[in-house]
Amino acid sequence: MLTRGSALVVTLLLVAAVVGSGCAKRPATTQAAAPAPTGTASSTTATPGGGAGASQMQSGGGSAGGGTQSAPGGPVTPAPSSTARPAVQDFAAVPELQDIFFDFDKYDIRPNETKTLDANAAWLKSNPNHLVLIEGHCDERGTNEYNLALGERRAKSTMNYLVSQGVQANRITIISYGEERPVCTEKTEACWAKNRRSHFLVKPR
Repeated sequence: MLTRGSALVVTLLLVAAVVGSGCAKRPATTQAAAPAPTGTASSTTATPGGGAGASQMQSGGGSAGGGTQSAPGGPVTPAPSSTARPAVQDFAAVPELQDIFFDFDKYDIRPNETKTLDANAAWLKSNPNHLVLIEGHCDERGTNEYNLALGERRAKSTMNYLVSQGVQANRITIISYGEERPVCTEKTEACWAKNRRSHFLVKPR
């Protein structure tokens, strides 16, 4: 009886041990398997998406934004500064130099304005004893800072065209007034179109 009881107890203990070890293995395997994919997904997401991607975007966006703001901002910095502005009272308009006009939010020379600029360049070359001041202007839409940058680009592209036509660069000064000096104050497209311009003033050397 004792031997049978002992054998029965041993058998029960062995069965319990096998069942117990089987149960213990299952969670361990699941736990071991679970962190691996989680860790991989996490690091994959973090590296290209959240980490490098976002950082790079932010850095690139900041640089591009800062570059765009700084690049325009850099050239614009002298424009609003009173010390950098030339003594405009020494310059005067002459009827021979006509304004040119720009499309909304653009600073490239329109094809229909090249005739005006060619005539302006011809006058300046035939009057080499005059210096020229090119003013860049914008309509009222946009921030003051943005319009100062845009006005400067307009004045600069106008200057570049004149230089390409043989006018000496050292005779030319540019200035941006942004939206500060409109020639028309109505809130219409026809009026705004008159304000998007480069204006020319000259003075004897």
